[in-house]
Amino acid sequence: MSKERARRRAEREQEAATLAAARAAEVERRERREARLRAITARLPRSTPPRGRPGGVLAQRRRRESGALLAALLAVNVLVWIVTGDWALRLAAVVVSLLAAPVLHTLLFRRS
Repeated sequence: MSKERARRRAEREQEAATLAAARAAEVERRERREARLRAITARLPRSTPPRGRPGGVLAQRRRRESGALLAALLAVNVLVWIVTGDWALRLAAVVVSLLAAPVLHTLLFRRS
C-alpha cells in the first residue's frame, strides 16, 4: 500500500512541477513582452494627457447658446413630426434644420 501512495504522490508532484514550469514560462513570456513594449514606447514622444472641456466663461456661454439652439431646432422638428404625416416634409425639416443651424447660430448669438 505504501508503494502505491508513494507512486501517487510522485505523480502529483510531477503534475505540480509541470504546472509550475508552465506558469513560470508564461510569466517569463509576459515579462519579455512588457519589456519589448516599454523599449518601443520609450522611444515615442510623450503626448500631453487629454484635458477636459474648457471651463472658461466664454466656453460656458458657447455651450449654453449651442444647447439653446439645439433645443429650439429639436422642438421644431418634433412639432413638424407630430403635425405632419408626410415623410418628405419630415425629412425636409430635418435637412433644413441641419443646414440652417450654423446660420441661425451666427444670426442669433454673434455680438460683433
